[in-house]
Amino acid sequence: MNKLIFLFFLLSSPIAASAQQMKYTDGQSSWNEDSLGNHRAVVSYLGKQGPARVIIPWRRPDTSPELKRIIVQDARTMEKISNVTSLLINNEKGDIVFEPVSGAGDYYIYYLPYKNEGRANYPKGVYLAPEKTANSNWLQLVKQTLPVNATVKEIQSIDAYNSFYPMEVCATAAETKAMVNKSPRKDFILFTEDRMNPIKMKGALPYSWIQKGPNAKFSGTAARGEQYSFQIGLYALQQTENIEISFAPLTGKNGAIIPVENFSCINASGTDYKGDTFTKTISVAPNQVQALWCLLHIPADTKAGIYTGKVIIKAANAKPYPVALTIQVGHTVLADGGINEPWKQTRLHWLNSTLFQENTVIDPYIPIQVNNNTLSILGRKVELNDDGLPKQIQTFFTPEMTGYSKTPTDLLHHPIRIEVLNEENANVASTVRRPLNFTTKKEGTVEWAATTGNDQLQMQVNGSLEFDGFMTYTIKIIPQAHLSLKDISMQIPLNLQAARYMMGLGQIGSQRPASFDWKWDVAHKNQDGAWIGNVNCGLQYSLRDEHYSRPLNTNFYLQKPLLLPVSWGNENKGGIRIAEDSQSVLVNNYSGERTVNKGDTLYYNFTLLITPFHPINTDFQWENRFYHRAHPIDTIKASGATVVNIHHANRINPWINYPFIEHRQMKAFIDSAHQAGLKVKIYNTVRELSDKAYETFPMRSLGHEIYSPGKGGGFSRLQEHLVSDYIAAWFVPEIKDAAIVNSGMSRWHNYYVEGMNWLTQNVGIDGIYLDDVAFDRITMKRIKRAMTKDGHPGIIDLHSANQFNKNDGFNNSANLYLEHFPYLNRLWFGEYFDYEKNNPDFFLTEISGIPFGLMGEMLEGGGNPWRGMIYGMTNRYPWTAEADPRSIWKAWDNFGMKGAEMIGYWSPGCPVRTSNPKVLATVYRKPGEVMISIASWAENTCTVNLQINWESLGMHPYKASLTAPYIKNFQEAKSFRQNEPITVEKNKGWLIIIKES
Repeated sequence: MNKLIFLFFLLSSPIAASAQQMKYTDGQSSWNEDSLGNHRAVVSYLGKQGPARVIIPWRRPDTSPELKRIIVQDARTMEKISNVTSLLINNEKGDIVFEPVSGAGDYYIYYLPYKNEGRANYPKGVYLAPEKTANSNWLQLVKQTLPVNATVKEIQSIDAYNSFYPMEVCATAAETKAMVNKSPRKDFILFTEDRMNPIKMKGALPYSWIQKGPNAKFSGTAARGEQYSFQIGLYALQQTENIEISFAPLTGKNGAIIPVENFSCINASGTDYKGDTFTKTISVAPNQVQALWCLLHIPADTKAGIYTGKVIIKAANAKPYPVALTIQVGHTVLADGGINEPWKQTRLHWLNSTLFQENTVIDPYIPIQVNNNTLSILGRKVELNDDGLPKQIQTFFTPEMTGYSKTPTDLLHHPIRIEVLNEENANVASTVRRPLNFTTKKEGTVEWAATTGNDQLQMQVNGSLEFDGFMTYTIKIIPQAHLSLKDISMQIPLNLQAARYMMGLGQIGSQRPASFDWKWDVAHKNQDGAWIGNVNCGLQYSLRDEHYSRPLNTNFYLQKPLLLPVSWGNENKGGIRIAEDSQSVLVNNYSGERTVNKGDTLYYNFTLLITPFHPINTDFQWENRFYHRAHPIDTIKASGATVVNIHHANRINPWINYPFIEHRQMKAFIDSAHQAGLKVKIYNTVRELSDKAYETFPMRSLGHEIYSPGKGGGFSRLQEHLVSDYIAAWFVPEIKDAAIVNSGMSRWHNYYVEGMNWLTQNVGIDGIYLDDVAFDRITMKRIKRAMTKDGHPGIIDLHSANQFNKNDGFNNSANLYLEHFPYLNRLWFGEYFDYEKNNPDFFLTEISGIPFGLMGEMLEGGGNPWRGMIYGMTNRYPWTAEADPRSIWKAWDNFGMKGAEMIGYWSPGCPVRTSNPKVLATVYRKPGEVMISIASWAENTCTVNLQINWESLGMHPYKASLTAPYIKNFQEAKSFRQNEPITVEKNKGWLIIIKES
């Protein structure tokens, strides 16, 4: 689309008495923009000798143009000209003198040259400062009064995408002033604009608006069934507050009506990512432009013809400003609403989508069963007290995590409770309760309410449980009198055997410490709770209040950290203490001393997430082998892989998190893969978004709703077109894909869900590859529904770089993303995970996914294949040449892993141990044959003996043979006698087959 450009508009010029026609063209990438910049003027020198002088009416939108270098190049020789000076440089024009070394002819003047500094994927585009290269003798000639003897033939951009034309070609100050002086209104002026020209500038008017003048009418052409859009640009002449937009129905000459309900303005109102409607307050500062994007759904059964109506713009203390609308509806019917032409902004309607919001149960989960105060979900039960808090939580998973147990594991030693202590250390929280009231009973969600109270304090508890084990609590503490309190706390008393491991609150996944003390530090740490549990039982909790907002993650936490909960944080008096005794572990979430007044309301909100979510699916792990490159289908098939992951920055999926532009190439690849029996997943997530997105500027018009505020900078294209107030994110130098950071939870998630649905239904994707996650569980459930609709597989794997670092706020990836785990099929953790120096507990809790019902893969340095096999993990192919899992895949196939029972070292029933507690063994068992995976965490090479429970294996030792098959880059072939010591190298291990003869 719009491969630009031989488009013209009138510009004032001091060169001639009449206006000059200025031509803006596509430079077709004919120069090196990395040294010369993205913009140049093509100048024709008309003289015969002496310095050339040209006045370029460039109408630039950038700031401080006088601080940026001018480079003049001879068009004939392509050599840089040294003798150059500027008489005047500002946004409106440049008065430049240069030596025309080749005489009459063309010269190029580059006026925004830059260089990229810093890291390749996070560049700092630095604009070159002016330089003095002219010699003194030549400068003496310039001091004379020089005539203008060169003309501007055209202004070129390196390519169409970088062009400033038409919406960033600025009006001059004089033109703007003249227009304002002519305006009968002194509050604001309106302009209308077609959807194909998104309004971009905030602090200046496009010159095209000067040409056509303030416009109180809009005309457009649309098809039947189309999701149409148009713009109204408001230019504030004074502070303009509380802007409102209202619409009138469109009426046709034939009497047909397009009702007012079909209109909306995304800047004024919408539907958020949770499905709730909202309104926005719009205010505009003086001399600023606000784009108002108006949406119109034209029903498919609308009669063709011309329809008229109006939009009325109101503001505080200002009279209404009506805009007349004329929409010509054609005969064509668009069954897809025009979604296949997103450059027409048809997909802006997706921002208000409620697709898949209903909390229906997602496979493999089951509807919630309610029996009195006991709620049953897949593999877990919650019994509630009359106060609405959990009395007991049980899980029904085997220690191996491969199935269900009839015998429950109790998480709680006694019920969770809220304590409110006065200065005398007495609990003033009432024990007088009303019966628990269930307010909602649906298959996917059960909600309840409880109230306790006395003459000192009232506590209102609203809780909910969802089908995947996620619980939310809104707890209001309402004093009935002035009180001085020693503490308000929530106490979670866990059974000792259910609290073996801990992850979070600054602790990497490991054995839970016997005692632990933690304090809030939201400015530096993305920490508000932890996971505590065992392999087949556990509980994650997070402390929140009514102001909770999801922070940024993945390098950007410090730019939008957590908000300190007013209740739990209590001006940093709050914290968490964990202590154990002989039978239990008390997790005391305290908030410290405070004084409260009658009528105050404190929100002690929190979430609980009961783990595991389901048993691990070992057969899925063995059968689905991921190929992480967009290579030819035959190459992928020959590797033994079964699922292709299409990253971004390639011909099939070039633009990060915006896989809609090259979707035809993507579909062709996927169709070929499907014919070969392969599945295809694509990279597509939310955190940052390519500036190639068609909706970039409509979404920028929403302020910080969708894009985060920031200091700007980054790649030159961002600086030239977004200018400021954004965070520059990932950049791909090879294709110059520049992304900016999303703001967190927003309507972009509605768009994302619609986009995933469209890709599944129209392009045929089989799943997505998530590279960290910047959305919550609501959006995760919606996209899982979208991708599994109509029998699609909807495979989701999550990659994360280790978030336990300064920029990410020292959170654990597994703890950070645990709310998403119920909908994942695999983990890939990831860069900066150390597979060599960390202990097995870290592997188990932070990398493997097993305590949560998942399995995973390794990445950093290719992983450790021996340790990985203890957890059924390999690395991913073909990530690096050194890390090739195909030999292990072949060993799986030779053994016949499908259907084999996995019995991990963590299970008390594991039938094989070694004589060294730092050398672990996991068993893969099937009738008559066993694979034993051995991996060492011993400090040095050692020898071990296998301690085999033959009865448990179901094998006869006198019939059994022990052999290690040859596995390339893993082990040499070897046979072992029973009871023979086995040498295990440091950080390595074995795969040994026991087979009955």
